[in-house]
Amino acid sequence: MTEHDFLARRFEEHRTHLTAVAYRMLGSLADADDAVQEAWLRLARSAAEDIDNLGGWLTTVVGRVCLDMLRSRRLRREDHLPDHLPDPVVTDDRADPERQALIADSVSLALLVVLESLNPAERLAFVLHDMFGLPFEQIAPIMDRTPAAARKLASRARQRVRGAAPAPDPDPVVQRRVVDAFLAAARGGDLTALMAVLAPDVTLRADGGKALPGGMRVLRGIDAVAGQLATFQRMATASTIRPALVNGTAGLVNTIDGELISIMSFTVVDARIAEIDILSDPDRLARLDLGGF
Repeated sequence: MTEHDFLARRFEEHRTHLTAVAYRMLGSLADADDAVQEAWLRLARSAAEDIDNLGGWLTTVVGRVCLDMLRSRRLRREDHLPDHLPDPVVTDDRADPERQALIADSVSLALLVVLESLNPAERLAFVLHDMFGLPFEQIAPIMDRTPAAARKLASRARQRVRGAAPAPDPDPVVQRRVVDAFLAAARGGDLTALMAVLAPDVTLRADGGKALPGGMRVLRGIDAVAGQLATFQRMATASTIRPALVNGTAGLVNTIDGELISIMSFTVVDARIAEIDILSDPDRLARLDLGGF
């Protein structure tokens, strides 16, 4: 085995963890893969024999790469790049360990949407510390801040996340029962039954890509969301619907004649649907790997 092969094998031992870090940082599976690949290129160019803690070194590199990507993305948004939903990770009970790692710790689409609202430094500090347990002494150099400053950034991010991202019900049986009730109400066109499963302050986000001028559509409140009953009914009766886990929470995969038309994710809180996220952008759906789902 050559030295390069040995280094590549050691890198592969960390790939799953690095991909999970990058996905939580970027919300994009393609960008996460790019960030991990850049970490490999930097490792291949480095004096690897001088690295005592390869996992820590690689996590730091991926964090720095993601920070740069987020800053670049933020500049593009200022040039009117439309908002969009993060990439969903769709799995079932047979998902392989790498895909399961991406959805561990209940990283729901709803949470990823909130992370999108953080500035790059806040997101880095929160993801690396709160989600992966890195000490602030290790996080601070990535963003050229002091550990105390990194701690404040994470604290500020934590407060925003707690206030904006509802925690899903931890019981998957409860989640699925509520989503099944939503689907039954949609199929039957039953407004009363639909409103019974929606939280009063429910939020619906629909990302249809170019099909929706102005980017992602957001509806808030039970009246506004229940007002989409006719749309839900068309979806429920015209497509083939399969239950799925979408970022670890109950979801639905909708197809017509075998073609993927939408992925729906539900955040269930206190046996009611608090958030619905729908990705129906055909361009992005075509690029998604559903992991053999």
